[in-house]
Amino acid sequence: MGVDAAAKLLFETIKTSQRMVIVGDYDADGATSTALAMRGLTSLGAENISYLVPNRFEYGYGLTPEIVNLAKSNAPDLIITVDNGISSISGVKRARDLGINVLVTDHHLPGHELPNANVIVNPNQPGDSFESKSLAGVGVMFYVLVTLRSYMREQGWFKSQDISEPNFAELLDLVALGTVADVVPLDRNNRILIEQGLRRIRAGKCCPGILALLKVAGCDYSRAVSTDLAFYVGPRVNAAGRLEDMSIGIECLLAKSEHAASEIASQLHTLNIERREIESQMKEEAIKSLDRIKSDKLVRNKNELGICVYQPDWHQGVIGILAARIKEKYYRPTIAFANSDDEELKGSARSIPGVHIRDVLDTIAARHPDIIAKFGGHAMAAGLSLPKNKYDEFVAAFHQVLGEWLTPEDLHNEILSDGELGEQNLSLAMAKILRTSGPWGQGFPVPVFDGEFKVLDYRVVGEHHLKLTLQSTDGDTSVNAIAFNYANFDWNNRAAVVHAAYELDVNQFRGIESPQLLIRHLEVRATH
Repeated sequence: MGVDAAAKLLFETIKTSQRMVIVGDYDADGATSTALAMRGLTSLGAENISYLVPNRFEYGYGLTPEIVNLAKSNAPDLIITVDNGISSISGVKRARDLGINVLVTDHHLPGHELPNANVIVNPNQPGDSFESKSLAGVGVMFYVLVTLRSYMREQGWFKSQDISEPNFAELLDLVALGTVADVVPLDRNNRILIEQGLRRIRAGKCCPGILALLKVAGCDYSRAVSTDLAFYVGPRVNAAGRLEDMSIGIECLLAKSEHAASEIASQLHTLNIERREIESQMKEEAIKSLDRIKSDKLVRNKNELGICVYQPDWHQGVIGILAARIKEKYYRPTIAFANSDDEELKGSARSIPGVHIRDVLDTIAARHPDIIAKFGGHAMAAGLSLPKNKYDEFVAAFHQVLGEWLTPEDLHNEILSDGELGEQNLSLAMAKILRTSGPWGQGFPVPVFDGEFKVLDYRVVGEHHLKLTLQSTDGDTSVNAIAFNYANFDWNNRAAVVHAAYELDVNQFRGIESPQLLIRHLEVRATH
């Protein structure tokens, strides 16, 4: 994985008091990776260290030549990329031409050419033997730090400097947050990292920034699970990079006092509210445009098995979330585009199981070298840039490639159920067992059950969601349920018995815990 060479390079840089600049990505994985590198390297004795995160609206993604020129003002001897760099061919070249060493730490899939960095640490680079290929960027940086600590111990560094050897378990809260927020597959290694980080968070032994973000989101840190990081903390950190500057999120994670962290967390909370409002408007506009296309055409026309949406005035920081929402609604690979400048579009892609979206883009780029300016990403998510006048050509090529890989039958979303829970298991005790048996996430999903229920009561809450009281059809037990984005559910004017697919969770309201069904799918069954 290159960690041994990285450890030697970093040790020499620290030992000789050379200047380091960390260049991160502008999402939650990038923010946690940057904060982790800053805190970890400082605890190992690094003194001349700073960070730089590209503003997505000015510089775009990764270590570009422009970012290197900006970093040059700090006179770095070493640039360390975190959660990016594997596709930064020209940026690394610019740094090396200036006499700056470059350490790339990344987890994204590499292209056909690797950057000419001094050292590359990426479990997904060709020939790498590291077994855990699903690490997030923050996980890669964690292993770099652990290896560096071991090497420095062998060199007698801590004794010679009379400093304590740091306990990097104290950084696992950042690893857990970044890993969950980046939605990487939860293999055994990632689950261990997340669980250990969550234990520190629940004990209150984490950075003040994460505690402040949980508090501002209304979450009890002592009950924190992976979904709290995914739905409450991660989006607030991400909001900084989407709308403003990710350094706000990083400073929250680096804050040393509760007061400082609380102030920044409040700022991130406000940004997240603004992000949600922008996202809602963009989603409404996108769905209106898609509704003009007959639904049977979207399903049956082999040439339109994916969706591309674009409006010039959309916010480029929110197109990733928009693509995800459209993908969820229509269940097909989706790319949302916005203007990057007068000449270029920026796109964010989200995919469905069975379609490796980065490979789709790679195929398009190979067949049509003049369409895509640059791209990168994973199986389920990717980003790209293309000339504005190439949009129609890209859309045609996108549909063509999907038509070769997919059939209309592949576009029927399936919800896999673990079966029916008996009435006796619709209990708080079972809900607590399931809640604490995680961490759940990508590749290790939370159990989903299904069954029929009588609807005793329902009402719309928060404008978009359906709150229900359900009763098991095989007994008298009633349970509360919430169905997100089901406000317009068609009851067909019938006294309803519903078939529901659901997760069993714990709801806490005014200090009282109760079981609650999180509805994944709902359909009315006729009553006789």
